[in-house]
This record gives sequence, structure tokens and C-alpha cells, in this order.
Amino acid sequence: MKVTGLNIHPLKSGRAIPQAAVTVNIDGFVGDRRFMVVEPDGQFITQRELQALAQVEAAHIDGGVRLKMNGNELSVRFDPGRRLDVRVWSSDVDAAVADDAANDVLSRWFGRAVKLVHMDEQAERFVGAEWAGAAAPVGFADGFPILITTTGSLADLNRTLIAKGQQPVGMERFRTNILIDCDEPWEEDWWESLEIAGITFDLVKPCARCIMTTQDQITGERTGGNPIQGLSEKRMSADRRVAGVLFGWNAVPRGEGTVKLGDDAKVVRRRGERWPMKVRER
Repeated sequence: MKVTGLNIHPLKSGRAIPQAAVTVNIDGFVGDRRFMVVEPDGQFITQRELQALAQVEAAHIDGGVRLKMNGNELSVRFDPGRRLDVRVWSSDVDAAVADDAANDVLSRWFGRAVKLVHMDEQAERFVGAEWAGAAAPVGFADGFPILITTTGSLADLNRTLIAKGQQPVGMERFRTNILIDCDEPWEEDWWESLEIAGITFDLVKPCARCIMTTQDQITGERTGGNPIQGLSEKRMSADRRVAGVLFGWNAVPRGEGTVKLGDDAKVVRRRGERWPMKVRER
């Protein structure tokens, strides 16, 4: 098996940026989900509530980020002394916050009051101790540093969608970090640990999918095939700890280094039993 896709998402819920090589730290890919749009009170915002985030392309610049949306461009640099308490699910983070002028521009872009925050060197967030054995450092990702998916599982999902008379979908719907070329669908359910470029990645928790998978990742519109409906046939979790339909696995890197497209992915530890699923009749 080989790595056939690498992505970072500099802005949480913004567009994915494909990479030929990535630097891996213990908190995930360098540059992944380090910026985030929040409510004025600091509550995080994603495409679930603000579909237009899919239209935003973000790129790191010295001291901040450059954002582009519908022909508009905004460069934001952050003052480490200007901070805001923000919340991502159950995590509270002391993040750097953009100045009022930048936040006013973003608020006009989205037609609602928002602020932009940065997971800078002063900010810390640790999650997933019950799954990873110890709390894992992470940026603004929903739950874990890395998301791993496979080509075979997407192909199987698309066969289901086509059988339902729906359009196939691309892997961009699932906002993966590492895409593995593996012909066997759902084989990743058996992987407890992978080794890529000398780095061990522990697959600690399956990823429950939400309405974002129904959205075009260029426009944000809810259109085309509906992965939720396709996954509901044979990927509905039977374990209450992770409810809903599942696609991909959340992973924690146990080392640091560089991963490149074409690198071998080797299973170094397999599970004793597969994650239980409810199989529904068509």
C-alpha cells in the first residue's frame, strides 16, 4: 500500500490544500487547522453552520494567514498579546485573535458577525485520552491530529451511491489528511497501527460523519451524491461510544518526520476484532 493523497486544511472548514510532502509533528501535520472562524463569543463555526466556509482558501504567511474568497483577499497577522477564549466541542483554548479591522472584513464576507483566531505557539489543546491512552495534542481539528482514509472504501461507497441512482462523490467530501491506496474496502477497520516513513500512526477511533459530507467542497452547496445515505446501509456504528455512520479513522502520530506521496504504508499491528456495524437491508 502507498500514500496517494496528503492534505492540510489551514483554516478549519476551509478548502483542503493538497500537498506533495508534509511535516508531521505529534500534534498532526504542520499547517493543518491552525486557524478558525468563531462566533463573537468564541464558539467555533464550521461548514455545518456556515456553508460558505468551503469557498475560503487559506495559506500561511509570516505571522498569520492569507484568505481568499470569491475574488476577495485578506492578509491577517496576529498579535500574540491579543487573545480570545474559544471553544471547540468540549475543549477550551486560549487562542490569538485577529484585530477588529480584519474581523470586520470577514464579517462582511459572511454576512454575519465572526472573528478569526489562530492556534499559535502559546495555545494548547489536548484531547482523546480515553481513546489514545493519553491526551493527544491537537490543533483545531474536531477530535484528533490525523484522519486516514482509503481508496477502496470510497470506491465501495460510490458503488452503493450509484446503485441508489445517486452521483459518486470524491474523497474531498471527507476532508482526509492521509489517503492510502488500498483495494480492499473497509480494510482499515482492522488496522491498529500503520507505519509510514518511519512514523507510527495509531488508528484510535473511527470517524463519525456529518452533514458536511453532503456539501460540495468548492461551493459549499448541498448537492450531488449523499454519502450519509450510502454509508447508512453498512457503515452504521453498532457501538454507542461512536454513534452514526462511519468513514475513515482518526489517528495519533507517535513520532515526527516527513511523509511524501508514494511512501509505503505498512500495517504494523492489527485489531483482534472489527468495529461492529449495523447492516441494514436495502
